[in-house]
Amino acid sequence: MAKKINIGLFGFGCVGQGLYHVLNNSKGFKANIVKIAVKNREKQRPLESSVFTFDKQEILDNPEIDLIVELIDDADEAFKIVSYALSKGKHVVTANKKMVASHLQELYNLQHEHNVSLLYEASSCGSIPIIRTLEEYFDNEQIEKLSGIFNGTTNYILTKTIAEKLSYEEALKQAQEKGFAESDPTNDVEGFDAKFKAIILALHAFGVIAKPEDVLNIGITTLSPHDINYASEKGYKIKLVPTVKRLTQNEISIFVLPKFVPVSNHLYSVDNEFNGVIVDGEFSGEQFLKGRGAGGNPTGAAVLSDISALSYGYKYEYKKQKQSPDIKFSNNALLKVYLRYNKEEDLKKFEFQNISEQYTGGEYHYVIGTIDLNDIIKNKAYLIKNKLFIGVVGEDISAVSKPKESVAKKLILN
Repeated sequence: MAKKINIGLFGFGCVGQGLYHVLNNSKGFKANIVKIAVKNREKQRPLESSVFTFDKQEILDNPEIDLIVELIDDADEAFKIVSYALSKGKHVVTANKKMVASHLQELYNLQHEHNVSLLYEASSCGSIPIIRTLEEYFDNEQIEKLSGIFNGTTNYILTKTIAEKLSYEEALKQAQEKGFAESDPTNDVEGFDAKFKAIILALHAFGVIAKPEDVLNIGITTLSPHDINYASEKGYKIKLVPTVKRLTQNEISIFVLPKFVPVSNHLYSVDNEFNGVIVDGEFSGEQFLKGRGAGGNPTGAAVLSDISALSYGYKYEYKKQKQSPDIKFSNNALLKVYLRYNKEEDLKKFEFQNISEQYTGGEYHYVIGTIDLNDIIKNKAYLIKNKLFIGVVGEDISAVSKPKESVAKKLILN
């Protein structure tokens, strides 16, 4: 039988209000929000003032509250709240993907040390129940690859560039006007948000814990009409795709890059603010999940699902980590990519293993070839500074076997 839960809520923004709405309109499940901690004393809110507090300890040290729900924007403050609550024996539900991804090992240890549960389904892909799916459905099947569209803001922008031929700048402005993008969209459009989610899912899919600073993320800020035209001519859509790939039995690669997606790929039909996840299992093959990736109600529904699960005593078992204790994160991967460059000097910066296609025009130059992920990491700042665009082409991702001589300079000179 489900236990009635007394909740202490941190944050009452879009997601906090979404949770309040779905909690009060859900059928068959009731929980009591005892107190809501907020920061801005001047802001007008749609509930009685007695429900709110500006002192976090009023919630954290209240013995009647047995569940903390953390829904604030500040990742550092969120970690202080969550780690304190766990250390005091309180269960926690959070939607803060940056906080979780940045402190996975510490949060994992705190749960086991204090025998409490931390659930964070809402941190990854909105309303899609991907973490629980990985934990329960794929608990005993080896996963080969996990990829998808994890960020609704960038997907909305990219949808508009293809469907309506808008420029990146025009599509971003429209996304901001509709409330899909923040006034400062850096976290979304540069791929940080998607990276945090990929790191979280990598733990549940493969058992690996990676640090955000070690994982490559390149977003869509250098996208140009040339790249959009190339995609359209070839029948592709451009998507920002986080990828978690098994390279060897004990090596996993994680990266976030734009990708040229063909019509045969499940992600081709995931447009606007929707998210999609592809899980490739050793025996079951590809499984595809699609759902709303942003907004108060979809995320609030994911938070509510975690609260409900906690009422039945649910915990993440982190089965993959127990099954594969020796698994490691690695950037030693080979990718097939499209690189649009400005001048010959740009191309010489990159050590391509081979180049299968090359085009040089008046103002538009690109190559398609195989490159070491470490080489992209080394040149990330150069790519962005010089407004070059790079995107994955195809599904071929393999482990680096041994260093090979670059052929990029040969092909240019011959």
